[in-house]
Amino acid sequence: MCRSIKTLRPPYVEEAGNDDVRAAALQYVRKISGFRAPAAHNAAAFEAAVDAVAAATADLLDQLVVKGR
Repeated sequence: MCRSIKTLRPPYVEEAGNDDVRAAALQYVRKISGFRAPAAHNAAAFEAAVDAVAAATADLLDQLVVKGR
């Protein structure tokens, strides 16, 4: 879907930091909303979506078990 979003789990990266997770969430929200930067009246919804996606991403990465490592 978003070619600029990189894989954030081992062995691709040893540990994904908050900045990596937030950047991926921002790219995802930009892609699905169709806005690089939202208008002022959509800014709160845009930021809330980025926060929600970042939280879901962090939860997913925390729960993944990578076998063979």
